[in-house]
Amino acid sequence: MAFSDLYTPDPRFSALGSDFADAVDPARFPDAKLRYWNDRWADSVGLGALSAQEKQRHFHGFAMLPDNQHQPLAMRYHGHQFRTYNPDLGDGRGFLFAQLRDHEGRLLDLATKGSGQTPWSRAGDGRLTLKGAVREILATEMLEALGVYTSKTFAVYETGEPLERNDEPSPTRSAVLTRLGHSHLRFGSFQRHAYENAPDRIEALIAHALENYYPDLKNRPDPASTLMQAVAEASAHLVAGWMAAGFVHGVLNTDNLNVTGESFDYGPWRFLPFYQPGFTAAYFDQTGLYAYARQPEAVYWALQQLAQALSLVGDDKQLIADLNTFPAHYRLALMDAFLARFGLKSAGRQEDEDMIRAFLAFMQASETPWEAVFFDHFVDIERAAQSPRAPLYKSESYRSWFERLKRHEPDRPERLQHPYFKAEAPVHMTIETVEGIWSQIADRDDWSGLDDMLIGIGGAREAFDLGRSRSGFLNQRAD
Repeated sequence: MAFSDLYTPDPRFSALGSDFADAVDPARFPDAKLRYWNDRWADSVGLGALSAQEKQRHFHGFAMLPDNQHQPLAMRYHGHQFRTYNPDLGDGRGFLFAQLRDHEGRLLDLATKGSGQTPWSRAGDGRLTLKGAVREILATEMLEALGVYTSKTFAVYETGEPLERNDEPSPTRSAVLTRLGHSHLRFGSFQRHAYENAPDRIEALIAHALENYYPDLKNRPDPASTLMQAVAEASAHLVAGWMAAGFVHGVLNTDNLNVTGESFDYGPWRFLPFYQPGFTAAYFDQTGLYAYARQPEAVYWALQQLAQALSLVGDDKQLIADLNTFPAHYRLALMDAFLARFGLKSAGRQEDEDMIRAFLAFMQASETPWEAVFFDHFVDIERAAQSPRAPLYKSESYRSWFERLKRHEPDRPERLQHPYFKAEAPVHMTIETVEGIWSQIADRDDWSGLDDMLIGIGGAREAFDLGRSRSGFLNQRAD
């Protein structure tokens, strides 16, 4: 079999035992059309040389990878969904398929979506629409390009089953997707065992998380507090990345947030067309609970639920103190994230903060396209005067922001030599773009729009080179 020396299997989660997951069988599908394969990331974990037959065997039929898990595991968890506790959750249409180390030694998961029913499917069919898979490809690729710590779409097969859905034209096409991610250990994983009053299981999960995701912290004397501090900081960096990217996740339930602060589980997501604090992604978010500007508060609330679950084995007062580090971490991470998006160095924290406030004031007053403003001002802010959008940069609010921008030095100005910056406009991912790509596939089975978009996103990823954030948090990327 064509596995390179980089393939480093390390199935850790299964050792926790049957209280944490259920062994399941993958669905059998009538058809197999490979629609997406992540060459960069496959190479980085030693799976890049698989033949077409081997890809299908492992990522459509889900034959287990060598020296890895013996069978798929549907993970058990609970969660608050729109702040209502649901004790009937768990992996309902996916499973943990394999675990392996990347080129930097991190433990990564290969996990599925749309791979069939599990004990936690409830009334669901365990399937995924092809449109949902295409949307996840676009979300993960775009977020990676913009420097957000995100799971990677690893493989997508179209599976040939017509699916009925209430919220889109049906029957619709089906797919099975495999993600590569830095943990699928969710806040809700801890909530489940707190709900069942199982402190021994919570202690086991804490030890597992520290050992495998925060190994530098594993020997500290208070494991619950140590994990809470780490997750609060990682989550602050995550939501700061979303805000600077203009990204709205849509469903920030406690089962959709994990211990490494990695963005994953993409449903009704959207990117901002322009600055709009109340912008929501999900049509069913009637109150705007998870609107763009409410995402920091939503993540903070979810962290409170994690702290409550950890309090079964940790000290309440200490966990509250750990939880309350989130606002300060978020404030610093937000400044770093916006500076990185503009390609500028810090001019001092107060100057940075004042600049971002002025930026948002200009954006709210002007309704200038979100992504275009970062493109026009990246590294060399004077480029904006030659932009096709230059007429939008004439207002008093713009001048106020521009004066503050001038106080920041460029960071790695050589990046402007990339051909990406020769274009008149940046790659962007508004809902109109996404729907246009999908309509070509749905109407004519034309995948050229997706292919072209992925090429464009690849150019943006190389040009911005935001894989390593200024704060030192490493985005998963293949070098």
